[in-house]
Amino acid sequence: MPDSTMFAALFGDLIRHPWRDPAVGFSDAYSLFVARSSAMGWLTSAEENASGGVWGMNDAGQDPDSSSGSQPSRIAWFQVSLTEPVSGSGPLPVQAFLACVGDVMTRIGTPRLQAVQVLLPVQSLAVPSRAGAVMTLLQDAGWFADCDPDQRTQVRITLDSGQSPSIQSAAADIVERTREFKQDVFSCHSFSLAGDEAMALEPAVTDELWVGPAHHRTTLHGTLAEWSLSALGWLAAFLADASSRHGVSTPLMLTVCRSGGPNSDTGLDSSAEFGG
Repeated sequence: MPDSTMFAALFGDLIRHPWRDPAVGFSDAYSLFVARSSAMGWLTSAEENASGGVWGMNDAGQDPDSSSGSQPSRIAWFQVSLTEPVSGSGPLPVQAFLACVGDVMTRIGTPRLQAVQVLLPVQSLAVPSRAGAVMTLLQDAGWFADCDPDQRTQVRITLDSGQSPSIQSAAADIVERTREFKQDVFSCHSFSLAGDEAMALEPAVTDELWVGPAHHRTTLHGTLAEWSLSALGWLAAFLADASSRHGVSTPLMLTVCRSGGPNSDTGLDSSAEFGG
């Protein structure tokens, strides 16, 4: 059974700060992520029998500046392991995870993102009682209540359960939940059980960390309140909770692209610059 790994990969372009000369020995993505998540109280100490925190650090890295052909370039990736199963009183801590990722990226440069991929350890959510998580997500959605309407962004979302068909069985119920849950962060316009292989980003993690390789996909099209890691973190936590409620008990690979696909030029305009 896969462990509690939570993984994020960022795709697009990174304009590095001019003062960050690699030859000088500036901090890398790994050390910056450790420092930031420790300062925010999210990091569990690596010491034996350590308590506190949300995750233990596994690895992180930056990718070289290069084009990967038809796919957008991966610019950075981060991997942690949840310290404890998530109780019924809260959602998967993806918002905190991506907030830390965003802080690290803005320390390194200005990210202009086309797509974000997150491995969601849905099996770490306590079931069946998730009432507390619903209240937390509803409360968290208030952060987006006053977003600039002009920042609303069309997105394409892929949920992949790998070799398990569970996401396709749950898809209709998950979409229905996005529509009955009173929130203004994400509205789903349509969904399909037939993923577009030509548009899909291949998972950036090894099959052993989930139930890969990729196979069973569900694609959602909708509108996000803003193209930010904050909104994407909320969306990821919401979809993980909804999936768990409707029978998914294995990791899910979530990929979110700005409308037009991972290769759309709209992903590199100024509105796509964000760090959290």
